[in-house]
Amino acid sequence: MTNTTGKIFSITSFGSSHGKAIGAVIDGCPANLELSEKDIQKELDRRRPGTSSITSPRKEKDRVQILSGIFEGKTDGTPITGIVFNEDKRSKDYSYLKNTPRPGHGDYTWIEKYGNYDYNGGGRGSGRVTIGHVIGGAIAKKLLRQFGIKVISHVIQVGDIKAKTVNMNLIEEKASENPVHCADPNAAKEMEELILEYKNKGDSIGGIVETIAIDVPAGLGEPIFGKLDGELAKALMEIGSVKGVEIGFGFDVANSTASQINDEYYIKENNNSDNNINNVNIGTTTNTSGGILGGISNGMPIVTRVAVKPTPSISMLQNTVDLKSCEETKIEIKGRHDPCICPRVTVVSESAVAIVLADQMIRSGFINPSNLSQNIDKQKK
Repeated sequence: MTNTTGKIFSITSFGSSHGKAIGAVIDGCPANLELSEKDIQKELDRRRPGTSSITSPRKEKDRVQILSGIFEGKTDGTPITGIVFNEDKRSKDYSYLKNTPRPGHGDYTWIEKYGNYDYNGGGRGSGRVTIGHVIGGAIAKKLLRQFGIKVISHVIQVGDIKAKTVNMNLIEEKASENPVHCADPNAAKEMEELILEYKNKGDSIGGIVETIAIDVPAGLGEPIFGKLDGELAKALMEIGSVKGVEIGFGFDVANSTASQINDEYYIKENNNSDNNINNVNIGTTTNTSGGILGGISNGMPIVTRVAVKPTPSISMLQNTVDLKSCEETKIEIKGRHDPCICPRVTVVSESAVAIVLADQMIRSGFINPSNLSQNIDKQKK
């Protein structure tokens, strides 16, 4: 089972939904990054359940403890271990699932592959394991901020309700003002009503989450294998319940012409006195490519979107199979579940994007892999 992502800046996730704890080991973070439990906690609070009527009522404080990797308030270059202990477990809610795989879940495929499967809350396959993503993402985002890079996310669609375009500079603020995490307040209200409607029916609804990375330098990624958009797509697809990824215009390129979507270049700033292209700041008039061309970042905002399926755990009666008796049967899923996962996916998708970008910044030479203060010293000069 693969539980590690990243080549230099890497995240190893551990734990399960109803196990003792969940967490992550972050390796490859340069020394001398100021980091505290508060930096991670504020991100975990954003994905914590039980915060509104449209999230799972499971009550977890999700308090993180840093066990290693910090000395005198800064990273020391050694592995950083963050852990969150599970508190509000109700494993008895899942005992009836031992031999009856839930439709829409990975129960059956995990049983077929591993045989020994923790069915309590989905075990290792639960959305709760994204705590590890968020711990790693919090550190990645703190590292990226040292270089002026910000990663933001918001819900742009729930069911057939679509948000209007919001100024990029206002997305973070506006999305934090409602439980749906949608930057369009009018659409957010309609989305919340729709989610509650499905919740009352015992059903769930899907949607789309957009994540944007701002002020990423040109030059991240490789042109053949290891394309930046390929690595981002992989990281985002590895979030549970994500069934589709778009970069920039995404699938809309299929019904477009090149003259409509080619991002034309212009000179944003010219400090050139000796015909040196390195002194010229080049931009594009549009950003249909989503900030990536030829597999490499071009300096424009990196725009990704993920299609999130409805929470498969619903209380409506569904068909399944009893693996012990080898007979068809019915199942009604109990327990505590989100009627829409999108609001809590926002911080997870931010984390996935940030982890990839932090790894790429180190791999591409923008961040010193050993000592962050060496970058800071250079910037001062």
